[in-house]
Amino acid sequence: MQTRIAIVDDHTLFRSGLASLLAEFDEIEVVFEANNGLELQEKIKSHSEVQLVLMDINMPHMDGYASTKWLKQNFPGIHVLALSMFDEEKEIIGMLKAGAGGYMVKESKPSDLLLAIKTMIEKGFFINDLVSGRLLVSLKQDVPKPAFTDRELSFLQFCSTELTYKEIASLMNVSPRTVDNYREALFAKLNIKSRTGLVVYGIKHGLITI
Repeated sequence: MQTRIAIVDDHTLFRSGLASLLAEFDEIEVVFEANNGLELQEKIKSHSEVQLVLMDINMPHMDGYASTKWLKQNFPGIHVLALSMFDEEKEIIGMLKAGAGGYMVKESKPSDLLLAIKTMIEKGFFINDLVSGRLLVSLKQDVPKPAFTDRELSFLQFCSTELTYKEIASLMNVSPRTVDNYREALFAKLNIKSRTGLVVYGIKHGLITI
């Protein structure tokens, strides 16, 4: 059975090339292409059969963050896989907070992109090394959730912002060393080794208020 997708990207050559490339896979049907979020809003109304949207971030008029948030509010059953040139923490966290279930860079292999699409349809999210592969274990439903202190949860919430660890320490009225202890404690409890990983875990388990 084919997976019906849409591609939202303002670079026409890339978008068209990707559509042609994905059309070669029997498992994929590209339903439509859009130049930005506003065009997505118009086209999705008559193509609600779309199951997944490949979403760029930097687009004119309505970018990937706003487009993803709008799509999840109005069509919550449609998955969003961010596909961007950027692999920075800020962009990854921003798209995940907006509602994307996965994140890949545009230089990914076609086979890897196909795998990501299939995984998104099957599981609802796609975790790779870019986001944090170490979350795979902690995301399993049968794994008990660890206990967190109130201060650790507060720190986790701050992690989803653009604040530095020093700025977080100031807002929490503790020393930078104490904030380091919170971070290391969460790393140990969750088997995670990056700030991005902590934020992804927090979003997936409802510990971070967006």
